[in-house]
Amino acid sequence: MALKSSNLLRSHLFYGFLLKWRREKSRVMAKPLKFKGVDEELQKILDANMDEAPARRRAREAFKHIQLGLDHILFKTPLDGLKMKESYEVNSRGLEIFSKSWLPQTSYPKAMVFFCHGIARKLASCGYGVFAMDYPGFGLSEGLHGYIHRFDWLVDDVIEQYTKIKENPEFRTLPCYLFGESLGGAVALKMHLKQPNAWSGACLVAPMCKIADDMVPPWILKQILIGVANILPKQKLVPQKDLAEAAFRDIKKRELTPYNVIAYKDKPRLRTAVEMLRTTAEIEQHLEKVSLPILILHGENDIVTDPAVSKALYEKASSSDKNIIIYKDAGHSLLEGEPDDMINRVFSDIISWLDEHSSNTAG
Repeated sequence: MALKSSNLLRSHLFYGFLLKWRREKSRVMAKPLKFKGVDEELQKILDANMDEAPARRRAREAFKHIQLGLDHILFKTPLDGLKMKESYEVNSRGLEIFSKSWLPQTSYPKAMVFFCHGIARKLASCGYGVFAMDYPGFGLSEGLHGYIHRFDWLVDDVIEQYTKIKENPEFRTLPCYLFGESLGGAVALKMHLKQPNAWSGACLVAPMCKIADDMVPPWILKQILIGVANILPKQKLVPQKDLAEAAFRDIKKRELTPYNVIAYKDKPRLRTAVEMLRTTAEIEQHLEKVSLPILILHGENDIVTDPAVSKALYEKASSSDKNIIIYKDAGHSLLEGEPDDMINRVFSDIISWLDEHSSNTAG
């Protein structure tokens, strides 16, 4: 009888949730954001459905001249002396992956830095070879926008892409570092756990080892979402707070976030949210297996990813070479959403760590 009542309660909650979703879906959609100085033809490209890669690629190509002119410290890094290359390549799962590299033009790179999300141009200007890719379903890579069916598949796609670059005879003797910011921190840690001896070290900025409790739905709603994800995995149903407001402390930089026109800005898709919760729980249970040299950087006031778990990572990691810096008053987006002086401080800490470790490895 108790089991029957429990099932009945879950059934009522499930159908109540679906009814609420249908009501929300039937509402009139908010008007697309209008950008100053954008003509009607470009606005039409930006207003298009970005679920598939071709639409995102058109939007990026049409809008990039505006993005590069934004008043943000990261866009002010000179391009002089850098070689940049963009490419598309179909991987073993049949997905066309976008990647980009930045290399010093007149000198041999000190080391290779493989991005799992984060800044690039500033690192390359300091003498590093930097390689980045868009995950399947994100940016310019093929796949349903913002959809992660299996986090492990995404990690395997990144390993496949970066392994090919590491095997290039031009770079084979160089130290190789992972750089992961937020979600990329989870990707970098999973890569290390899958390949314990493959990397020279990792720099983790506000890593997603655990999503902050304030950003996770209440327990009962979370259980319902996990159940519904088996039926409607691609639907955008997960309630969440305004990420830009939560992550960007500097108001002027927060106002620039809409200009990243191909970023996923909708509610998380159900399967994606479930995979992120599952992955962070898994990482949190295996912190002691982290054995490579690591630098962990986190804002004290981060309300998106939990700084307490970064501290736990530092304490539990088996690595004999580990360092952590907690920045007072800083939020989640240390390299994009803080005042310029904080961004410069964080970047300086990253470069100092990389310089020290790459010279030691080379020696």
